[in-house]
Amino acid sequence: MFGFFGAPGFGGGRFEARYRAMPVAFIDKQSAEFGDKVILPPSALDRLASLHIEYPMLFKVESVSSGRTTHCGVLEFVAEEGVVYMPHWMMQNLLLQVGDMVRFENVSLPKGSYVKLQPFTSDFLDISNPKAVLERTLRSYTCLTVGDCFVVNYNNKNYEIEVREAKPGPAISVVEVDCQVDFEAPKDYKEPERVPPKPAPSKPEPMQEDGKGAKDAKGAAPAAEPEPEEPKFLAFAGSARRLDGKAITFPAAPVPVSLGKPSGTSTSSSTAAGPGPSSSGSASAAPSGTGGKAGTFVSTGNRLQDKLLKEKGQLPTKPAATAPPPEETKDEDKFKAFSGKGFSLKG
Repeated sequence: MFGFFGAPGFGGGRFEARYRAMPVAFIDKQSAEFGDKVILPPSALDRLASLHIEYPMLFKVESVSSGRTTHCGVLEFVAEEGVVYMPHWMMQNLLLQVGDMVRFENVSLPKGSYVKLQPFTSDFLDISNPKAVLERTLRSYTCLTVGDCFVVNYNNKNYEIEVREAKPGPAISVVEVDCQVDFEAPKDYKEPERVPPKPAPSKPEPMQEDGKGAKDAKGAAPAAEPEPEEPKFLAFAGSARRLDGKAITFPAAPVPVSLGKPSGTSTSSSTAAGPGPSSSGSASAAPSGTGGKAGTFVSTGNRLQDKLLKEKGQLPTKPAATAPPPEETKDEDKFKAFSGKGFSLKG
């Protein structure tokens, strides 16, 4: 069914017709899936030729059921009468089912100068050179309409891209034009969360000449450094063996022994005390005038007897040590050799 206005032989006529929409897969035209060109019947070519329509031939396509519109070009005029073959993505944009009615009308679109595109998924960003891929894809397109979603095929994978903005109008022609293309972030793109940087470790403040650490701005002194641990020696850390060759029942238990040197005070006191058996013995050597004890208990050599005597308070005590008499410095008290009387063996 066709209808047109304007007499034959004059430019500016309008072409308008209705067809039943069919996918291009029905006529085995897989190359037509990646583009915006449709296949019309031969009668449409006769009507268009008589109207002297401008080239390239562009059409406005409207779904009769949903009222949605888009724009397209024409690839061939080999379809059956009353039928138009359309790419699958175009039928999806118009919400068409197989056999739905669509209305075609010829239009003239301005050449595009700017277009903004938005990929549906972030996979499109993985393409090494998306600009070259898009330029090759748009060679199969004659026009773009704001709100349409077309397909870019690359490396046996389809990427859906939506037209977000176009200039100078909502529908533009992209045939032999120098058009600026801008990309918007994919719809499923999420910005990575920003991780705050870790604070740099604070440097220790230098020590002052007097040996004290410098205080900070608030007046708090820096924490004192922990004292280094004294080196320890593990005693009895070797392996033990029995003389009879039998296995050892209890393993060796090392005993840590501190290797720290005694202080000067304790060294001098132990030296002054002499090789006594205990510190109590050295304390008993002090004179009685200093308030110390006169003597100390002396062991009998039998621990049981010592215990019984100690309970009865009859354990023998060692007499208190007396201070040695002061050395005399007189000359007459000194020893003189050969100072005795002489005698003769003869008588």
